[in-house]
Amino acid sequence: MEEQVNRLVGKTWAKFLSTPPNARLMIAISGIPGSGKTSLAGTMTERVNQLYAREHPGLPPISTCVPMDGYHLTRAQLAAMPDPEHAFARRGAAFTFDPDKFLTLVKTLREELMPKTKTVYAPSFDHAVKDPVENDIPILPTSRVIFFEGNYLSLNKEPWKNAAELMDELWFVEVDFETARKRLIRRHVRAGIAKDEAEADKRVRENDLVNGREIVDCRMDVQEIVISKEDPAWEH
Repeated sequence: MEEQVNRLVGKTWAKFLSTPPNARLMIAISGIPGSGKTSLAGTMTERVNQLYAREHPGLPPISTCVPMDGYHLTRAQLAAMPDPEHAFARRGAAFTFDPDKFLTLVKTLREELMPKTKTVYAPSFDHAVKDPVENDIPILPTSRVIFFEGNYLSLNKEPWKNAAELMDELWFVEVDFETARKRLIRRHVRAGIAKDEAEADKRVRENDLVNGREIVDCRMDVQEIVISKEDPAWEH
């Protein structure tokens, strides 16, 4: 994995250097649940900022990461659906997100950077209360390299694909389903989503991997496929 990351850091840095100063470099990293996309996005953000700090000590970081988790529908919105029980059971499926709201963010960040450009705020997700937190992730005018990460960022269905088409690059983290299943069981138990491994495995098979099949089968063409192997550092 480290060799892949080093190559992607070099590629991203070169693309940033060729990006006009009034524009952002925007990269969307997708993959099935448990593929390692969150870890990759965080690592890329950190490495790019390290490179920039060496060249420009004392200046604000140039890169930031925007997770798609903040675009979950709230529990109140799920409860208002025609079949709330099904909606809660399938939370994490594409229909339990707000892609139009995400598309609005992407369009805003795609606008030309100007002296009057203000900080844009994206929502985060509070796992303790199990709901999004509005305006929690600041995206400064100085944030010129944006890594988005989420399950459906290369899904070939509107309006997801409309957001994808505004990106400079789409990356996909590929993992075999059995590796993802084991990672997700550990994660669900650790996070309190399931009380034990048996309950976690049921949720993984009936929800996460069902979503994963749609993510794989309906994937758009991407510029990079990153292979995720069994490694504790790449479980997210």
